[in-house]
Amino acid sequence: MEEFSTYFTIDEEKNCPLYEAGERLGLSEKTLSCPEDKEVCLILVRDMTQLLFQFLKNSPVDLTPYLNTRFNCSGCTGLIKFSIQPVEASLETVVEGAVAKIDVAVAKMYGKILDSPFVSAFPQERMEQILETFKEIHLEEDARLISKGEQNLNIYIVLEGELRVEDSGIVLAKLNEGDICGEMSYLGADLAVSTVVANRKSIVLGIGGDVFGELLGDCAAVQKFMARLLAKRLTLTNAARSREFESCMSGRIDEIVPAELFQIFHMHQKTGVLQMELPNGTGKVSFREGCMINASYNNTENQEAVFNILAEKKGVYRFTTGLSPKEMKAAEIGDFMMLLMEGVKRVDEEQQEQ
Repeated sequence: MEEFSTYFTIDEEKNCPLYEAGERLGLSEKTLSCPEDKEVCLILVRDMTQLLFQFLKNSPVDLTPYLNTRFNCSGCTGLIKFSIQPVEASLETVVEGAVAKIDVAVAKMYGKILDSPFVSAFPQERMEQILETFKEIHLEEDARLISKGEQNLNIYIVLEGELRVEDSGIVLAKLNEGDICGEMSYLGADLAVSTVVANRKSIVLGIGGDVFGELLGDCAAVQKFMARLLAKRLTLTNAARSREFESCMSGRIDEIVPAELFQIFHMHQKTGVLQMELPNGTGKVSFREGCMINASYNNTENQEAVFNILAEKKGVYRFTTGLSPKEMKAAEIGDFMMLLMEGVKRVDEEQQEQ
């Protein structure tokens, strides 16, 4: 089979530090070639790799639908716009500049998840290294990927198919290509808080928890993505559990981790005291309309107590509504989401040191 290749002409340039209008760029399954005597732009490599993923979705590759399309680079201090030229010519005769290698195997296998918000948050310069750590897992219809109450140390990305997240027979969410699951295990418990099952034949990519921890440790974009995802997921979970939770506001920590408990009270704007019997004694957190106003645990108070409680994996809890008049006037001990993310970060750091 003949190797795919094409080239682009730069139609417009606005303050680009490297390229000019009229110059040509070559793209094949293995390389991006830039104009003669010009350096390779890493931003352009990323953009062209995404285009390659898009082109290779169909076999054989048909560029006809793209002939009248103008593409943009992501931009830095400047910007270029370029389009495919409907002229057959080899890259060697068209472009003789610097060359950047593109891994076609990675493009064909993982191209469909490149636009996933989670994957897009990875540092671009480490993308290939990260993709190589993925383990491909094939699931038959109704096969379980994660079982509630059992150990789960991985985060999974859906490559093909559809998964459902359920708890006690209640479907909490459906996951499609590019979606992730298993992220709640990062919030302090290696025991899964929900069950994940394949709705039909599916393929997922598994990422080791140690690799994910490394990403969170040095990548602000991944941290921001996870914060937003956790808030969204917990909101959906809370809605599905709300009736049951209202009628029975007690349970075990190994079934619902402290971070999720805190989020439930925050999202439902609860007022009262959450009391927990934990390995190092009794922990208490008081909420006023969903905000934390005081906390205590293991000889620590307020923020430090919250951080210590977030690290616990076993125990029981009970929530009692109502506060004293004095507590109703108390100040918050900190921004809720900042406290939650700082606590999670500390738990992760402690686990890496062990």
